[in-house]
Amino acid sequence: MKRRNFVQSSVLAGASLFTTGILKASTLTGCTEPAGEANVIAGDKPFNLNYGIHDGMFKSHAGEDFIDQIKFAYDRGFRAIEDNGMSGRPVEQQKKIGDTLAKLGMAMGVFVQPGLGNDSNMLATGNTDQVEKFIASCKEAVEVAKRIGSKLVTVVPGDFARKLPIGVQTGNVIEAIKKGTAILESHGIIMVLEPLSDNPDLFLRTPDQAYAICKAVGSPSCKILYDMYHVQRNQGNIIPTLDLVYDEIGYYQIGDNPGRKEPGTGEVNYKNIFKHIYNKGYKGVMGMEHGTAGAGKEGELALIKAYREADSFI
Repeated sequence: MKRRNFVQSSVLAGASLFTTGILKASTLTGCTEPAGEANVIAGDKPFNLNYGIHDGMFKSHAGEDFIDQIKFAYDRGFRAIEDNGMSGRPVEQQKKIGDTLAKLGMAMGVFVQPGLGNDSNMLATGNTDQVEKFIASCKEAVEVAKRIGSKLVTVVPGDFARKLPIGVQTGNVIEAIKKGTAILESHGIIMVLEPLSDNPDLFLRTPDQAYAICKAVGSPSCKILYDMYHVQRNQGNIIPTLDLVYDEIGYYQIGDNPGRKEPGTGEVNYKNIFKHIYNKGYKGVMGMEHGTAGAGKEGELALIKAYREADSFI
C-alpha cells in the first residue's frame, strides 16, 4: 500500500470514531437521547481537535477506575484517550477499555511498545539480541492493538551507543525499524518514533532526525510522534519545524513548558499551534501527555477550561 494512502486511512479511521462519538446515544453515560450539535450526550460539545486524555487525569471526579474516567471525559467533550502503560494492563482490562471506547465512539491514541523502556531499547548498537527483543515486542504490540482498537504504538530507539559513529548508529536504528515495520504494516499499525528531551543519552532527540529515519525506512508504518513539550525543550520553533516534517507526522502530544502541565500554564502558545494543526487538516488524536497544574476537582475543571480556551480558535 502506498505510504500516503496508508496513513490517511489510519487517520480517517480515528476521525470516523471522533465523528460518530458526537452522534451516538449510549447507555454508558446514562442518557438515551440522540446527540447533536446543540444536544450532545449528557454534557459538553466535542472539541475542534481530538484531544486524548490519560489515566488519572479525572480521578477526582470519576474515581480510580480508568473506564469511569473515560466516561466522565466523554461527557466533557473529549473523544479520545491515550495510555502509555496499556500493554502492562491485564488482558481482560484491555478488552474492557477497548469495548468502552467502541461503544462511546471514542478513538484510542498511542500506547508504548510492550516491554521496552526509553533507555532499554538499544537499537543504535545493532546488537542481535536487542533487535530480536524489539521484533518480539512488535509482535506483542499487534495483539495489544487488536484488543483496544488502536493503530498507533510509541517507539523510542533508546540511548546512544557512544563507541559507534553516529552514522553507524543511525543505520542500525533504520535496519531494526525496517524489521519492525515488516510486522506491523500488514496489520495497519503505525509505530511513531518519539524524539525526547529527558536526558542527553537518548539517541532520538529532534523531529528532523526522526524525519530522516522515516524517509530511510520507507514504510507507512513508520512515522513521527511530534511531542511539542519535548520539541520546545530541545529546540523551540514548534510551528516551522512541524511544517518541515509534516508529511511524516503520525501523532501529536501536548504539554506546556516549563512544568509539563496543561496549555496556558507555561510559555507555549497552544492556541496558535492548535489552530495551525487544525488548518493543516489533521484529524487524528492529540495526546494529552502532561500533568494537571491544580489539585483535586478544581484542578481538573481548570484543565478542561484551559483546553476549551486553547481550542477556541474558530
